Amino acid sequence: MSIATVVPARVVQPFNLVRRQTQPQTALVARLTATAVAAYLVACVLPMTSARPTLAPLTALLVLQVTLYRTVRMAVQRIGSVVGGVLIAVLLAKVVGFTWWSLGLAIAAALMLGFALRLGDQVLEVAISAMLILSLPSNFNAADRVVETLIGAGTGLIAGFILSPLRVQPAEEAVQDLSRRMAELLDRMAVGLRGEPSRDQACDWLRRSRELGREIGRVRRALEDAEDSIKLNPRAVGLVHAGVVLSTGLESLEHFQVYLRGLARAIVDGMRAGDPVYGRHGHEAVAAVLDDLADAIRAYGHMVRSEVAGDPDYAEKELTRALAAAGRDRDDVAGILQNLPVDDAVEWALRGALLVHLDQLINQLRVEHRTRQRERWPRRRPSRRRRPADRRPGDRQAGERCLSA
Repeated sequence: MSIATVVPARVVQPFNLVRRQTQPQTALVARLTATAVAAYLVACVLPMTSARPTLAPLTALLVLQVTLYRTVRMAVQRIGSVVGGVLIAVLLAKVVGFTWWSLGLAIAAALMLGFALRLGDQVLEVAISAMLILSLPSNFNAADRVVETLIGAGTGLIAGFILSPLRVQPAEEAVQDLSRRMAELLDRMAVGLRGEPSRDQACDWLRRSRELGREIGRVRRALEDAEDSIKLNPRAVGLVHAGVVLSTGLESLEHFQVYLRGLARAIVDGMRAGDPVYGRHGHEAVAAVLDDLADAIRAYGHMVRSEVAGDPDYAEKELTRALAAAGRDRDDVAGILQNLPVDDAVEWALRGALLVHLDQLINQLRVEHRTRQRERWPRRRPSRRRRPADRRPGDRQAGERCLSA
């Protein structure tokens, strides 16, 4: 008996989530610890440092970031903030010494220097360094602080070049996971429409479609990490297209989420007791389209991920097949709705809106749209690699389409 038959799915899924989150955290702890200790040991053997050069490991911890690009940026900011603060403090200490007004002057001058140098989050570090140096005894060697900072920043940079991981695969997984969640919602809606869905059930579909918007924000943050990890990273050769591939793929999913939410809204509006606006047969026909769209959105997520590796052909064929089936089933929906009796103009408008949303969902995943996007990418294609087996979405299209196929 497999473990999947013993452990409930709601238990296995959180366990897998915790495992995936724990692995990168453990790697980050190991990288930070090793880098800090290395910085301390280097500072101990080099001249012009204090007896206990703890500033070197402190700087290394602050400099080393998740990606190499952020590490370089943090190193520059950190060195600039410490050196600037030390120079201001040394100048004031020689001219006026330590007083309450020289302290205030040092803080003001340090903050102005930090903003002038555009040090970002390290602006306060300029003032902190200036205060600490100014308050120390006159025989204190301020150069020690600068040297230890340089050692820590240098160690952090070296560790960044060697240890900074590429974040492309987590971004790929995030995009594919988003497409899977959309497919699951489509499957849920299809199953419900084949039964006798209540208005509360339809409202739950609408709520879930809105929640996908928050998932898009999570995926966008993963893409930002991936793009940062590629910059300046020598191991990113062959992945120069990953950022644009994933970001344009996410953009299409973002549009798809808007249209999916509109479809759920149309289904809610068409719900009424006993005799829905779209009819029983209409619901079943819409369910068939949703099944096809679920297959299509899964294939689209796989295609986007395959594009990073430079081999989207198989996923493209699956997507084309699913969209062709969705188009045929959409025509069946149009025929059924056209033959239904119309009591008032509101019913006619609701049926037209339903078809518009179905058309938008199908059109958003067209392979030819993706092909045109690829033509605008740089000519150099990403190399294949082996893997284990805010522009906001546009406004909704205005107008209604006729009910004829």
